[in-house]
Amino acid sequence: MRTIVWASLDTLIAIGGNYRARHVLLVLAGLLMLADLYLMLMVAPTDSVLGQVQRIFYFHVPIAVMSFLAFFVVFLASVVFLVRRSPVWDRLAHASAEVGVVFVTLALITGVIWARPIWNTWWTWEPRLTTTLILWLIYVAYLMIRSYAPSRPQAQIYAAVVGIVGFVDVPIVYYSVIWWRSIHPSPVVGPLAGDGALNSTMFAVLLFSFLTFLVFFTYLVAERMAIMDSEDRLRQVRLSLRRSQGQT
Repeated sequence: MRTIVWASLDTLIAIGGNYRARHVLLVLAGLLMLADLYLMLMVAPTDSVLGQVQRIFYFHVPIAVMSFLAFFVVFLASVVFLVRRSPVWDRLAHASAEVGVVFVTLALITGVIWARPIWNTWWTWEPRLTTTLILWLIYVAYLMIRSYAPSRPQAQIYAAVVGIVGFVDVPIVYYSVIWWRSIHPSPVVGPLAGDGALNSTMFAVLLFSFLTFLVFFTYLVAERMAIMDSEDRLRQVRLSLRRSQGQT
């Protein structure tokens, strides 16, 4: 398992430096998204209790899981960066944090859209929503540290520490519906799934949604890493020009 994780991270870094691979991922993500929309809207059966609003589940759950994955990548990349001080691992952590914040924001938005017709309220301070909001705040703070630290080396170190410590909230979010009484539905997939497990068609559509958003997540992180690499190169060119101008 550990070998698979590190091989996956190395592959993600390699894709970030390969324009052709990123282009293929973008096209693949677009095609998968179109197919996923068709499956969500036309193939997945209408839930007998929740009705049509249940279809947002095929967006909400994969998006939330991808945010967990993003912050797991931040955690691992931050640990490696503190050990090796390699800029490529810092870029991976930074890019994954940015994408993770986007995904957890979308998870919160789709969650409140679902909550309005089901709970008759846009927001309630129940454990799952509250811990997810805390997760969002942690990684927004991570990005703010990146922007406002006194120097870039300090920003990298401070952000790495926050990325490691902040990941503690991810399992808290996941287990919140088990640890505390909540109106939030219990998990219907995974090791915590209860009696409300999905039927075979719903489960197949959900798995396809996971695949779709995983490809999309990989593309976004790789593309953001490529942009950061270009920014670093441009920064080095500017520094070289300033030094040469100062010498003349």
